[in-house]
Formats: sequence, C-alpha cells, structure tokens
Amino acid sequence: MSIFEGSFTNASALKVGIVIARFNDLVTSKILSGCLDCLKRHGLDTSEESNQVDIVWVPGSLELPIAANTLLKKSNYDVLITLGAVIRGETSHYDVVISEASKGISKVSYDNKVPIIFGVLTTDTMQQALERAGIKNNFGWNYALQALEMGSLIKNLN
Repeated sequence: MSIFEGSFTNASALKVGIVIARFNDLVTSKILSGCLDCLKRHGLDTSEESNQVDIVWVPGSLELPIAANTLLKKSNYDVLITLGAVIRGETSHYDVVISEASKGISKVSYDNKVPIIFGVLTTDTMQQALERAGIKNNFGWNYALQALEMGSLIKNLN
C-alpha cells in the first residue's frame, strides 16, 4: 500500500502565485499579510526581489479565475492561492459572485492541473470578514498552509 501526503518540510522549493481581489481590500490585504507570513515562516522567499512568490491584484472576486488562468500560462507555478472577500448585501449579487468565482477557479485548476486554493471569504457581515482576517484568526495563514500541502503533494505525485 502506498500513502501519499503533502509535506511542509520541502515547502521552500515551491513556486507560489497569489491572485487577490482589491474589492474589500481592508479585509483582503490583511488576509494577504497572514498568507505571506505563513509562507515566509515555512521557508519561502517573500521579498519583493523574489521570483518564488508572485502577487497579482484584480478588481474583484469575479476576476480571480481569468487572472489565475493567465498567471498559470506565464510561469510554472506549483500552486496558486486566490484571495477575496465577498460580503452579503441586500441583493442577490453576493450569490452570483460566489457561484461564478468558485466555478471559475475550479475550472482553471482542473484545466491546468495545478491546485488552486479557494481563499475567498464569504460572510454575512463586515465584522465576520474582519474576524476571519485577523481580529480573531487570520484565514490567510490557513490558506497558505493548504497551498503548501497541496503544492507539495501534487509535486510529489508527478
């Protein structure tokens, strides 16, 4: 029997792309900060001079899939992380954005055979979003851990 798992010990060898939505940047910038902190603490070079981690800003969560797809065509990434924050409003726009962003990101991942971490917060209130962006817990750290594990796993399986 063979058992395959991702590892954090060889995480420093991964090339990571991050695509982040500028909409609700009060929240997304904090998630990005937590994400980069985790990557750095696991041995990745997150400095501006580094070519190990690339960051692409897009207007909103609907634009995450097209930018992720374009980024994958630019370079050989082991894993991508998509970050966004969609907060429920009084219209059905919330449902449309989440549905299309998640479907699009999944399709890009399957089509390119590269894991993409879905780091789009979906909350009912700004308070909930801020709690997940660092007031109580920074989900950016969790998204980065998922990326390290999946990037390592898929790299090892290949």
